[in-house]
Amino acid sequence: MATFVSDCSRCGAKRINFDCYSIIPIEVRYRWKAYCELFSVCRACHRSTIFLVSQSKSDDGMTQTLTKENAVTAIDISLNDLVDFERVITNLDRNTNKPPEHLPESINDVVVEANKCLSAQCWNAAGAMYRLALDLSTKELLPDQGEPAAKVRRNLGLRLPWLFDKGLLPADLKSLAECLQQDGNDGAHDGTLQKEDAEDLHDFTFELLRRLYTEPARVRIANDRRIERRNSG
Repeated sequence: MATFVSDCSRCGAKRINFDCYSIIPIEVRYRWKAYCELFSVCRACHRSTIFLVSQSKSDDGMTQTLTKENAVTAIDISLNDLVDFERVITNLDRNTNKPPEHLPESINDVVVEANKCLSAQCWNAAGAMYRLALDLSTKELLPDQGEPAAKVRRNLGLRLPWLFDKGLLPADLKSLAECLQQDGNDGAHDGTLQKEDAEDLHDFTFELLRRLYTEPARVRIANDRRIERRNSG
C-alpha cells in the first residue's frame, strides 16, 4: 500500500505516515500537472483525511499514471516522491464553482478562494477576491506608457470603462461590468455586498477571464495539435 507523510488535521500529529486507500484525479493544469484527491488514514489516530495533492515534477509518464484512478495506491511507495501537499479537503469544497480553464496560477488561486467564499455565503469576502482577480487580469491589458492616467490605472472601477472604450475588452461584456461601480463607492469597500452583488461579480469575472485566457489557450492547443498531426503524417 502507498503511504503519504503529512501533518494530521484530525489529531495534530506532525509528519505522520498515512496509509493511502484511494487517489482520484481531479484536473490537469499546464498540460502536465495532475491534481488529485487522496483518501488516507492516519497511523496515529486511525482517522481519515482527504488531501488535495499535485504532481511535483513534469513527466508525461507520471501524469498518465496519476490521471488513472487508484493507479498508485496499491504500490508500496511513498507518494511524497510523486506529489506535493496542497491542502486538506474541507466543507468549503462543497458545491463550489470551478474557475475557467488555463488561468495563470496566481489568478486561478484568487478565483478558487473567491468561489469558496461565495459558497460559504461570505458575500463581502467573495466580492473582494473577485475584484482582485479582475484587478490582476485587467492590469495586464494596459499599455506600458501613455494613456490612461495614473488614477485610471490604479482604480478598477475607472479602468474597466477605459478598456471597453479602447476596444481592449469584449464590448458584449460591458453590461455585466455594471456590477462594478466607479470610484470605489461600492459595497466591496463599504462591507454591504449582498448575495446578488457577489453573484454578479462572479458572473462577470468568470466570463471576462474565460475570454482573456481560456479561449485563446484552447485555440493555441488546437493549433498545436494540428501542427503535431501534420508533422507526424
